[in-house]
Amino acid sequence: MSVMILSMKEKTILGSGAVLVLIAILAQYTGNPVNSPTNVVGNMEGGINVTLLANAGVMIEAKDMRIYIDPIDLPREYSDSPADVILVTHDHGDHYQASTINMLQKDGTVNVFPAIMDTEIARHNGVEVVPEDELTFGPVTVTAFYMYTFSPVATTPASHPVESDYTSYIIDIDGFTIFHAGDSKNIQEYEELTGTISVALLPLGPGCQTMANDEVVNVIQIIEPEYFIPIHFTEGGNNQFVSRFRRSIEATTNCEICNLNYFTTHSFETS
Repeated sequence: MSVMILSMKEKTILGSGAVLVLIAILAQYTGNPVNSPTNVVGNMEGGINVTLLANAGVMIEAKDMRIYIDPIDLPREYSDSPADVILVTHDHGDHYQASTINMLQKDGTVNVFPAIMDTEIARHNGVEVVPEDELTFGPVTVTAFYMYTFSPVATTPASHPVESDYTSYIIDIDGFTIFHAGDSKNIQEYEELTGTISVALLPLGPGCQTMANDEVVNVIQIIEPEYFIPIHFTEGGNNQFVSRFRRSIEATTNCEICNLNYFTTHSFETS
């Protein structure tokens, strides 16, 4: 697939906040559909394919675009599936890996980082965002959202301080919305998302670093997504979580659990 991206950045001042709008016009597509190198084929034609990568990594394929979120520790063959867009939630080593980002580059790849990651933005010729900034890539809109944790005790700082303006992301593909929470606790801003999310990608812990256990269930109850995909778990942790909390989720929500192992794909059909 050959992609040409023509971008125009515009800052719009809304009250005291700045919203960054990146307009990316995608044109001149050629070649055959590209398959993801996973054990479940991700075909970029039709539907929306979500591949769970290592840790919190995700690859989304839709509308002849390939979007990666927090890619790390990818097999070398992923260089044959380069990114149109890479979204990084924060600078911790299990979410940001320079070598993987470099491997996924092609002409026109857009690399997006929280504004606080100024060194990485310079290193990768990236675009900076803060929560509520919006970026548009042809038919796909990406909104940076809030992501933070709390201090476990007064003398210990939060691992993801609210003042760092780390970012989760909402990817809107013709009204089908995918929310990647990054490393977040159950935060008050989630009430803004109620009923607006098709697929919620939520971390399972550890609880000192992200939401975990009942917190995850509570977030699902607040956001009310159509589907929930666990991310950020140790080996077997996804199955243990689903076994323990499936009944509670099904009893209190209309959310369908889509439990993936790492490096497998689920295809969502859209009308």
